[in-house]
Amino acid sequence: MKVTVLGSGGWGIALAMSVNNNGHNVTLWSPFEKEVIELSTYRESKKLLKGVKIPENIGITTDFNVVEGSDITIIATPSIAVREMAKKLGGVKNPGVIVNVAKGLEKGTLKRLSTVIAEEVSVPIVVLSGPSHAEEVARRVPTSLVASSSDHNAVAMVIKAFAGDCLRLYSNDDTIGVEMGGALKNIIAVAAGACDGLGLGDNTRAALITRGLTEIARLGVALGAKERTFAGLTGLGDLVVTCTSKHSRNHRFGELIGSGTPVSEALDAVGTVEGYYATELAFELAKSVNVEMPITEKCYDVLYNSADVKTAIKDLMLRPIKDEHESMWI
Repeated sequence: MKVTVLGSGGWGIALAMSVNNNGHNVTLWSPFEKEVIELSTYRESKKLLKGVKIPENIGITTDFNVVEGSDITIIATPSIAVREMAKKLGGVKNPGVIVNVAKGLEKGTLKRLSTVIAEEVSVPIVVLSGPSHAEEVARRVPTSLVASSSDHNAVAMVIKAFAGDCLRLYSNDDTIGVEMGGALKNIIAVAAGACDGLGLGDNTRAALITRGLTEIARLGVALGAKERTFAGLTGLGDLVVTCTSKHSRNHRFGELIGSGTPVSEALDAVGTVEGYYATELAFELAKSVNVEMPITEKCYDVLYNSADVKTAIKDLMLRPIKDEHESMWI
């Protein structure tokens, strides 16, 4: 198959290498000429995937026309760039099945990213999500993902392209749940990082992950997701890895916040932090459908209203006592 990856960050490179390992014809696309020259010259992303060599048979280009005639086109850009990529794809002849691996919601519309893509281009769309850091996938560490779409043939095609001895894929027809799990876990990861930055312990992190999953699922189910999806790879799995891993930018950002670093400085230090943007959007979305998300609300207060992290944690601990199963997702 001909596969084009839009975005040459760590995740784009890792996925390109995974598909290439299965014998497919793969090209990485980047809008930045300097980045393409560096990757082509050194066959390595020294900043994001140091020591991981990009195979010589993977093409690297700034020419967007490479998308034409693809069997699969992967959108591996930050969530804020997904609409722009989708519009560009709308002007391309036969981009094939589109696989979106960006995680988030669209600012302003609060729409899921597959919905955003579908508004711009009329081809099958598959969402790929799950507990997967690029640093490990690129080094062929065994990883499992979930592929979701209303088009079962497209899902089967994507699984065939990606699956191998180091990458296992499951299908799931609950696209709402798959996307919401992937988008919202970043918020809880920021909170987990903040707790670690304060020097709090394992008890705190475990409670945060558990109650964080509850509110993620509560919002997802309110939007039409299946409750069981959140017990799977894109729910519990992705949440655990993002809240605990040294590779997580969201956790690293939260850790800086917890240690007293101003939000703007923490963003500059870490780079793209999807959880920062997702916090505001999830806060707005939860309010619009009248869903209670206390951890998300406190993250919003800390990140956007300069609230004190210690006070936010204390407020969460002193909320009215409830039965654990009240308004629960399962």
